[in-house]
This record gives sequence, C-alpha cells and structure tokens, in this order.
Amino acid sequence: MAIHLKNLAGPAYSLTAAGVFLDSLRFKFTNAPETQTIFGKLDAWAASLGAAGLFAQTGLFSQYVIGSAELVASALLLASLAPRLKRLRVIGALIAAAIMSGAVSFHLFTPLGVDPNNDGGGLFAMAVVVWLSSLGMLIAGRETLFDAGRALARALVPAPASLPSEELASEEKVPHG
Repeated sequence: MAIHLKNLAGPAYSLTAAGVFLDSLRFKFTNAPETQTIFGKLDAWAASLGAAGLFAQTGLFSQYVIGSAELVASALLLASLAPRLKRLRVIGALIAAAIMSGAVSFHLFTPLGVDPNNDGGGLFAMAVVVWLSSLGMLIAGRETLFDAGRALARALVPAPASLPSEELASEEKVPHG
C-alpha cells in the first residue's frame, strides 16, 4: 500500500501545482483588478527601494513574465504525467519552487502582506500549497535532479587536460609492437 501511495504522490503534487497555476493565469493574463492590486503594491515597494517599474506591466517581474513562467511550469508538470516524460517533473517543480519562493517571500516580507485582496489569505495559502508541493516533488526527484546537474556540469566544464608527465607514463605502459 505504501508503494502505491508513493507512486501517486508525484502526480498528485503535479496536478495540484499545475491546477493552481493554470487557474491564476486568467487573472494575470487579463489584467484583472486583483492582479493590478498585487503587482501595483509590489511595484510601489520596489520603487521605494529605487527599482521603479520592476513589477510594472512591462517590468522584469511583470504579471505577464510570472504568468508565462507559471504556464511553462504547468506544461512540464502536466507532461510529466506521461510515464516516458516523468523526468520533466523535477524541471517543472524547480521552476514552480522558484516562482513560489518569491511569492511566499513577497507576501511575508513586503507591504503586500498575506491578504492583499481581502480574500482571507486564500491567495497566500495557495502559494504555500504550491511551494510545498514543489518542494515535495524536488525531494522525491532529487536523484533525477542530481543526474541532470551532473550532466550539465559535464557539458559546461571541460575535462582537465592531462599533464605531460601523465602522458609519458601512459606511453611507457603501452608495448610497441
């Protein structure tokens, strides 16, 4: 029974995170008043720190940029439900965890607060749920994540060049014949 539940956890986390993300896109991509309130408060806060426009509609962290990242994460998480594409789950979870780490942090440590839209903290609660789901997927898929990291490191970091003394030693061991 435990193995069966373990096999269901990944898809359940994927569906939870993707469902919340996809539901939020209707607010972000239609420039809904709730989204204007949230990103407006964040942009005013960023402006007070000298980074005006950071969360504006054309800013680096605009609702459209964040929404697009959520859409990509959702697509990866949903695609990972296919057994052959299961490895995509950790990539989607990594993107989701990054987005939600920012969301939870902004709710807790900026004037945004945990109830910016007077919804009783529902938006913040959903951010925490997705964040925890993402962390669960990353923990469960840590070997896949480590394998991807090692493959990336091999691709980006050149192999060390052998020293001349090592080349001479290897030539002495090879019989010429």
